[in-house]
Amino acid sequence: MLGIVATEPDPRTEPDPRTEPASRTEPASRTEPDPRTEPASRIESVLRAEPILRVASFEELDLDTLYRILRLRVDVFIVEQECPYADLDGRDREPGALHVWFEKSGEPVAYLRVLEEPDGAARIGRVVVAPGSRGNGLASALMRAAIDRLGGRASRLHAQAYLADFYTRYGYVVTGPEFLDDGIPHVPMARPAATGGRGEPNH
Repeated sequence: MLGIVATEPDPRTEPDPRTEPASRTEPASRTEPDPRTEPASRIESVLRAEPILRVASFEELDLDTLYRILRLRVDVFIVEQECPYADLDGRDREPGALHVWFEKSGEPVAYLRVLEEPDGAARIGRVVVAPGSRGNGLASALMRAAIDRLGGRASRLHAQAYLADFYTRYGYVVTGPEFLDDGIPHVPMARPAATGGRGEPNH
């Protein structure tokens, strides 16, 4: 299931995530500023902080980060979308699975995961942006970061039908008929393997 990423700006006008520390996997500090002891300037700087892109395997996730990521997924996919389903499908901890997210002040504000398929292709899923962080290009930046990490490999995803046009911006094409996934219309989409150069697909 792919999450709510509507109203994202055109990716051609968004900042390039390649300028962000995409390889950072160390646990983030959970220390929030205390208004009773911290200078006002520090509190203001934390509130204005730009989201940091992080990438980790399941084993590299500390318990607090894992909890916050799963809470974001539950809050959107199950609570907001009113769709009771088994979000914990057993695939988060598979060998080769990558968890990609933007973190602001220690809190995940956008997330997706990349899984390994038996044929060597990748599967992108669980794309989600927190309600208060939508409209800032985070879903676009996440997709570009994930595609960069794939190194030109083919990838697939199941997109909510109304978001199919969003994924076509990144080279994905619809590969089959619309279907219902837990009552929500989806379409299968795929991005072919690149022939070289910045992960551009071979159309």
